[in-house]
Amino acid sequence: MKNPPEKPNGADVDHASINRENARRSTGPRTEIGKKRSSLNSLRHGLTGQTIVLPSEDLAAYQAFHKRFFDDLQPSGMLEEQLVQTLADCSWRSNRARAIETNLLTLGQIEAEGAIQANHPEAAAALAMAQTYRDQARALANLSMLEQRLSRQFEKALKQLRELQDERRKCEDSEMNHAAQLLRMHQERKLPYEPKEDGFVFSTDEIQQHIRREERLEDAEHAHYARNAAA
Repeated sequence: MKNPPEKPNGADVDHASINRENARRSTGPRTEIGKKRSSLNSLRHGLTGQTIVLPSEDLAAYQAFHKRFFDDLQPSGMLEEQLVQTLADCSWRSNRARAIETNLLTLGQIEAEGAIQANHPEAAAALAMAQTYRDQARALANLSMLEQRLSRQFEKALKQLRELQDERRKCEDSEMNHAAQLLRMHQERKLPYEPKEDGFVFSTDEIQQHIRREERLEDAEHAHYARNAAA
């Protein structure tokens, strides 16, 4: 039976330790391209590996764009957040498609400069534009189909979001009205009330604020009827 080969210097080679030491010494990507690729790791979808922000695009601009959607639409819960994410990404990609279309036309005109002979600059520009549409017909058609698909996705997600938010707000209004009734009853009986005991997520202050707002609205409605009656 052959003996196993000896390790160098008679010592065991611990590859795991070597890898950990190399990782500790690593300073990360050093080139601009490497840094951009590294910065996009958190934006890659786990299932498809799709990257929303391209290396040539501004990550901070995307994040600010994304934040505006969430600030304006105020999603609550995972489903609403996912729909708002879809709206933001569809809009970002649609804007990119429009920019690519403009860049294609601009590039075509630049490349056609001097190649088209015309007696007037505007005529030369018009012919260069026509040639660009002819040469880039397939690319422009693909961009148009992409924009249409993104538009349909956007409209579908927006419709679903509105339906979810309408249903949620109706439920919240109903729950708040029930909580207000219970709080009023406890106050009339001079008893303490803890909304959580009845399964409500509202605080006592939030319920009190709702009650005061409803009372002001009721007073305003009575004042409106009184003015109409006196007129």
